[in-house]
Amino acid sequence: MLNIALFGPPGAGKGTQSEFLIKKYNLFYISTGDILRKELAEETKLGLEAKSIIARGGLVSDEIIVQIIEKTIKNNPDANGFLFDGFPRTFVQAYILEGLMIKLNTKLDLLISIEVPEEESVKRLLLRGETSGRLDDNEEVIRNRLREYDEKTKPVLDFFKEKGNYKAINGVQKIKKVTSEIRKAVNKELEKKQLNIVLFGSPGSGRGSLGRAIAEKYNLEFVSTGDMLDEEISKGSELGKLVQQNYENGQLVSDEIVIQLIERKMKQSKNAKGFIFKGYPRTLVQSYILDGLLQKHDAIINKIIELDVKTLELVRRLDNRSKTEQAMPYDSSTAKIVQRLEDHTNKTIPVIEKYKEIHNVAVVNGSDSFEDVMKRVSAEIESSFKALD
Repeated sequence: MLNIALFGPPGAGKGTQSEFLIKKYNLFYISTGDILRKELAEETKLGLEAKSIIARGGLVSDEIIVQIIEKTIKNNPDANGFLFDGFPRTFVQAYILEGLMIKLNTKLDLLISIEVPEEESVKRLLLRGETSGRLDDNEEVIRNRLREYDEKTKPVLDFFKEKGNYKAINGVQKIKKVTSEIRKAVNKELEKKQLNIVLFGSPGSGRGSLGRAIAEKYNLEFVSTGDMLDEEISKGSELGKLVQQNYENGQLVSDEIVIQLIERKMKQSKNAKGFIFKGYPRTLVQSYILDGLLQKHDAIINKIIELDVKTLELVRRLDNRSKTEQAMPYDSSTAKIVQRLEDHTNKTIPVIEKYKEIHNVAVVNGSDSFEDVMKRVSAEIESSFKALD
């Protein structure tokens, strides 16, 4: 997902550049004025609240605006990203947007500011006034608008300068040159993006073999908590000894140990194109941990895939596996297999439901041959690559 805020004083040419960004990167355009008018026209609950405030001569609160923005984002889960125009307008709204992005498990990637000196803006707007007939395109009104923009916007720009995702573009150039510089800035940001996938599925759904094949095909790092724990045991490391003790005592390995292993894996793979996580997160707590780990590395989950296999087929597969060298401890009896499947239902399904609230979870039929399932999963992943192009 690519999220951009576009800034510029009146007369900077934001409209032209907005059209370019929307078309080039397939972004959904969010103008606070437009989406507020839509809520008013449709007389939604938020629209009626805003209408009541406006009728009393008041300003629509940030609380209502942020709810409308959140609603708009959630209602467009297939968007490659969002282009914000007119938000955030104030220092307070900058913090609001940051919080909203965290809640939605994404972030504002870039704030582009088209910078034009005051006199150039005045000249452009006066010229526009001669042809448009707009009453507000007179010098007094223009200078007041520019002064208001400067006073309100400077703290917002300083906020994002400190965060390091601010890019100034010289707006006193030919339109094509401005567009070219914006495109370079966005493409540079896209180069930093990883493709991070979480692969869900019940035991026996084929996550392990599919995850490894996907990692190899798309040059991603395969992250299997089970494999990492086994590796620590085989190395005889201090962590491995703790894990072995947990296993021998019939205890679950603590999240503290798993976090250390995932953190180390990510640090060792700084130049990775992305990661595919198998077997993690298994619980709601772990889902929040993973979000935090990725955010620490300036990354997010881009794709969630759930392999859908019917229960009887899962039992059959696990029973067959119990007779091979690949048998897992829980494959040893039907009772253990059923218990493992119940654990998945009780602990992991709520995680998938949580992600469905903020992501477009791709449910892939995993009942067919490995080759057919791999084709379906590959198609889902390649759609995500296109979103990052």
